[in-house]
Amino acid sequence: MPDTLRLALLGCGAIARYHLDGIKEQVPRIQVSATIDLDQAKAEQFAAETGARAFTSLEEALAWGGFDAVDIMLPHDLHERCALQVFAAGKHVLLEKPMAPTLEGCARILAAAKEAGTVFMVAENAQYWPEIVKAREVIQSGALGEIITARAAFVCEFDDYWYQEKKPWRYQQARNGGGIAIDGGSHWIRPLRMWLGEIDEVVAVTARPLAEMEGESLVRALFRFQSGAVAGFDAMMVATPLGPEPWWRVTGTKGELVLDGAFGGGVRLYDREHRQGRALMEPQGYAKSFGPELADFARAVLDGKPLDAGPEQALGELRTALAIYRSASARQWEKVWG
Repeated sequence: MPDTLRLALLGCGAIARYHLDGIKEQVPRIQVSATIDLDQAKAEQFAAETGARAFTSLEEALAWGGFDAVDIMLPHDLHERCALQVFAAGKHVLLEKPMAPTLEGCARILAAAKEAGTVFMVAENAQYWPEIVKAREVIQSGALGEIITARAAFVCEFDDYWYQEKKPWRYQQARNGGGIAIDGGSHWIRPLRMWLGEIDEVVAVTARPLAEMEGESLVRALFRFQSGAVAGFDAMMVATPLGPEPWWRVTGTKGELVLDGAFGGGVRLYDREHRQGRALMEPQGYAKSFGPELADFARAVLDGKPLDAGPEQALGELRTALAIYRSASARQWEKVWG
């Protein structure tokens, strides 16, 4: 089997920088051989950095064909069409979350992946976020005892880094599929599922304090898990200076884990021996999740290793977001998997 994965980057926007930095830092087995973006300057910038060939359309790149896999990093409404094109060409696919804005779209993508017989992975980088992984290890070790409850707080001041276009697609509900719950909120929902198991039902309210965004920019929700545990989920993006707040708390019968806010990271354990808290690892943060994510994809393609989380796992975040929207509209508990 080949030892190098030739990868095309489809979409050379903000998230592509994180993917490429992760490849450079941790995945020497990946060679970026094509960069694709409607904005020729962006495609050429990434091409110059990687020695790749630049294209302004997926069709052009597929006609050339000098790559084994495509890393799709596009607005959510383009995921299905482009994934199906790539599968039809017999290529492997790494697809940014959410898989698609609708369950019907996800079903069509999964069917195309099965027919193609190639590797398909949904890029939910929280699965590889070092602090999240450490927290899972601590929970599984029994150090917290029986889990009582948890809280996830995706709360941040508006940052135009992710909204660089003249008409940002993330503002547009039709392109995004909603607001912050279906988008960045998935990075906070996946860890809760990793730690507490599957979510059974949701009750939520939403609001739009960020006027520029058509979808919700505020969520207050409760998740009831199949285990019976309950967790809070808060998501808020506002153009307001905010005070510090942990991004996650996991509370058990023996102690509590706190994962610090901001992108710098850090995990602290509070128990009877460490009532002031004990740091469990050197902070690494969000950006350090992309190298392990791309490495997992490369191993699946090159070595035939199972993915740490198969693409169906990503349906949980989408279903949870959709249940949030239904609950906010109906003002009642909504099943996630019903």
